[in-house]
Amino acid sequence: MRWSFEVGFPEPVPSGQTGLVTTNRPTPPRILTLMGSGETAPTMVSTHRRLAASLADGPATVRSMVNAALLDTPYGFQENASELAERAVHYFSESVDVNLQVGGLTSLHAADPVTRERGLELLRTSDYLFAGPGSPTYALREWAHTDVPSIISDKLDHGGIVVFASAAALTIGARTVPVYEIYKCGHDPYWLEGLNVLGHIGINAAVIPHYDNAEGGHHDTRFCYLGERRLRVMEQELPTDHYVLGVDEHTGVVLNLDEGSAEVVGNGMLTVRIDGESRTFAAGTTLDLAFLVNPEGDATTSAAGRSAPATTAETTTHDEPVETSLGATTDRCLSDFNEAMTNADADQALRAVLALEEAIAAWSADTLQSDDADRARSTLRSMITRLGDAAVKGLDDPTLVRAPLVEALLEIRALARSEKRFDLSDLIRDRLDAAEINVKDTADGAEWSLRGEN
Repeated sequence: MRWSFEVGFPEPVPSGQTGLVTTNRPTPPRILTLMGSGETAPTMVSTHRRLAASLADGPATVRSMVNAALLDTPYGFQENASELAERAVHYFSESVDVNLQVGGLTSLHAADPVTRERGLELLRTSDYLFAGPGSPTYALREWAHTDVPSIISDKLDHGGIVVFASAAALTIGARTVPVYEIYKCGHDPYWLEGLNVLGHIGINAAVIPHYDNAEGGHHDTRFCYLGERRLRVMEQELPTDHYVLGVDEHTGVVLNLDEGSAEVVGNGMLTVRIDGESRTFAAGTTLDLAFLVNPEGDATTSAAGRSAPATTAETTTHDEPVETSLGATTDRCLSDFNEAMTNADADQALRAVLALEEAIAAWSADTLQSDDADRARSTLRSMITRLGDAAVKGLDDPTLVRAPLVEALLEIRALARSEKRFDLSDLIRDRLDAAEINVKDTADGAEWSLRGEN
């Protein structure tokens, strides 16, 4: 494979010279962020906050300074499209402190012209443009012959932050994986033409999110459900100067055109794959953006010779590791709860309950559809029920609680039997039986147990 790129990124346009910025606001930074998944999950909160803060004077002014827009086309075909939009709005409001306005562009070609133009204008005037899950095929079809691709590219030319995740991220490169058609419908592997926004900034790549997906268990669902066999077939169909840019789940790469850097954030890896050979970069690493233009060069030095050493996780601010699914958090909280109940530690059990409740709230805006939320709520109800039972019966071992009293009564019973006072001996036995305590006389003395505890 031969690479013949000249490194160069569009120069920012001074404030006041485009319709994207106003003269009384600084020019927004030119940033393209791609997320493999988790775009509305706790894992990406700090990344969204950092990006939003770069548009404001400080955290206190973020909400009032950021013009954020949701491009809701990718999931526009779904019956719950409005619900997914509401979740995204809630997530940005509660977790990022940003008012996210919905574009209302679920179907551009069938929309009323006024509605469509108002939605496009919202995208044009936004300085934070966000799009996420759904169908890349549907999104590309709806965006074809519209201003959407040019609006995205204009932000990278003149200023603005573009955050594309999951299905939207699939569309951003030169080629797009038609995920549903291949994985769900059984079509032979093939590429769709992508928006090629990356090509606009000199990066000839096909973006594949969900790169480390492991939902298949015993069968290979890596590479956004393609698996190794199908990806190898598709690689052969890429132009010779193109490669695969893989973004793991709950991971992102922040391409800062002004600084010429590419920072890996989140929990996983960024992968540059050329003809089946991969180079991976962990979260916390910052690469020279020129490396993504010419990935056969040095990952730490631009073509112009400018040194930009890749940094380590210890020296780069990035998202703190967060469990990558509500299901994983549910399992951990349940394990902590069970251990606490075994150890009769009421405070620790309560902490596990509260941690799970907080996790359910934190993941409520996540647009990834699974049964994790239902299972988490069921687990929480079970934990609360068990705490309620413990409030009545106590957490301590009931045998240990009753032992001093029962053993004292058995000593009195043994003394009564030795004095042949069988009426008293029988009375003690009957009272213990009424208290659900079984007494068994043996050659070594009386043995006892709680009924139902055997």
